[in-house]
Amino acid sequence: MVNRYPFWKNLFIVGNLLIVGFFAIPNIYGEDPAIQILASRGSVVDRKLEDELLSALQAAEIIPKHIQRGTDRLLVRFPDTEAQLRAQDIARDALGSDYVVALNLAPAAPEWLTDLGALPMYLGLDLRGGVHFLMEVDVDAAVRQAEERYVKDLKKRFQKERLRYRTVKRIDTQGIEVSFNDSALRDRVYDLIRKEFQDFTVEERDVNGEFQLILALSELATRELEQFALQQNITTLRNRVNELGVAEPLIQQQGENRIVVQLPGVQDTARAKDILGATATLEFRAVHEGDAELARTSGRVPLGTRLYPMREGGNILLKRQVIITGEHITNAASGIDQESGSPDVSITLDGKGGSDMDAHTKGNIGKRMAVVFIENKVETLKIKGENVRKRRTIAEVINAAVIQGRFGNRFHITGLDGTEEARNLALLLRAGALAAPIEIVEERTVGPSLGKENIAMGFQSVVIGFCLVLAFMVFYYRIFGIVADIALAMNLVMIIGILSMLQATLTLPGIAGIVLTTGMAVDANVLIFERIREEVRNGNTPQASIHAGYEKAFSTIADANITTLIAAVVLFGFGTGPIKGFAITLSIGIVTSMFTAILGTRAIVNLIYGGRRVARLHV
Repeated sequence: MVNRYPFWKNLFIVGNLLIVGFFAIPNIYGEDPAIQILASRGSVVDRKLEDELLSALQAAEIIPKHIQRGTDRLLVRFPDTEAQLRAQDIARDALGSDYVVALNLAPAAPEWLTDLGALPMYLGLDLRGGVHFLMEVDVDAAVRQAEERYVKDLKKRFQKERLRYRTVKRIDTQGIEVSFNDSALRDRVYDLIRKEFQDFTVEERDVNGEFQLILALSELATRELEQFALQQNITTLRNRVNELGVAEPLIQQQGENRIVVQLPGVQDTARAKDILGATATLEFRAVHEGDAELARTSGRVPLGTRLYPMREGGNILLKRQVIITGEHITNAASGIDQESGSPDVSITLDGKGGSDMDAHTKGNIGKRMAVVFIENKVETLKIKGENVRKRRTIAEVINAAVIQGRFGNRFHITGLDGTEEARNLALLLRAGALAAPIEIVEERTVGPSLGKENIAMGFQSVVIGFCLVLAFMVFYYRIFGIVADIALAMNLVMIIGILSMLQATLTLPGIAGIVLTTGMAVDANVLIFERIREEVRNGNTPQASIHAGYEKAFSTIADANITTLIAAVVLFGFGTGPIKGFAITLSIGIVTSMFTAILGTRAIVNLIYGGRRVARLHV
């Protein structure tokens, strides 16, 4: 019969609407203001901590809505934003520096929806709020690290050329000092450096019978190093954000040595702060089998060594020359050591790192090698009534094991405090080492109140546009207008459902994309309905007019939507931030509008008019 869909096609349309509609449901429930408490290294999240926090909140007459305790974090929900902000200050004072306390917005959807995989879509920083970091890169440290590498390269080069030098060391201020016993040898090295190390300016100096060369990086080389450090840190931070699973982050340079990081829609702000602010890396050094305690008490360490604290207690002497650093690590994964049952991190090195490790282990079987964990922390201290930020570098030996055999680019390390530290360390190493230390100089949380206002305005714009379109379609196309309105409502539900399924981030530009696709969905129906009117005017029967209207308008609708879809894909590929948000909703809206405006409306029209005699169409 004319204008009847087979049962499977109706089932396909209804099934798709039900599935996508199910995933749109969690967005109805909204979110609860919350604080999230994450345990720092060595701390635990247990019932005692929960009771301690609850007592502090009750003393301040703050009643939490719900407390959810996990293995390493505590999520406390509140009825309003005011209680959330007050609770954050109270929790920080009560728990001290052993815990990271951060604001959060927790989905309020029932657990049964979450268990079935239905989660609300993320909202962008302009809607939901989120975390804004301003980070300052210590570019001077990047220059110091480069000079340390050059010291190592110079020593290797001199040894290869059999040039006898007294010392090669980095000067505390800036530069490298190379000293010799005679001037002729110094002149040979001067020519070598001018030829092979062109990034340096070289100055000759005679001091107390020593013939010295003072090497200083040129202004151009220094600027290039600083710019490289900044760009490398941006890349590393972006990798870390990707590991955290944050959708549509904003990471960009600001000024000469600062980086802006915005994390919209982030579900775990405490972990984000912990990971982004961390500057952990590893160094592998040979152990000097001297008396570490004697060196500590006397204050004198053997030449070419340095005293390090060990995590489990005590001290150890390590050789100053580094075997490899974290910059040679290409992959890292946390796991459990099969022999000891303790957490470990499996390490994969690049070609140069693997070659250096292979060369060292080959000649040092039976000797010990230590793994040094280095972390830069910034602490705020009160000095004379003023808050002063000071950077502190923590370097401790987490593992010092005997080299049992020769190995190269694959091995694993143990000695970590727990699975959380192993997981975080693996993430940091996998994302790449920072080229220079960073310091969070500004941390701003975009408040939920601003987000609510923007959401209300965006929602209001969608509702007004939607209602005007509904009224126009009913007035102008009558029954067919009602059909188009039903399809339009289904289109909105499908867009929200697909955004939720993809866990995409909705921003204000994304709402603009939804409004635009709402108009485009109506355009498709207008083309179809006008074609049906034309067929009726040409004397065709109502059933034939409906069939011809949908068939003949399809190519025009497809052409218009495909060209717009191509533009949306280009915007997503080359745009950033808000542009990507607009492109995502536009792309999804185009696909769903094609489904609802053509298949959806056709199915409803078939149910109303299909398979029966119709004297007149109300179109």
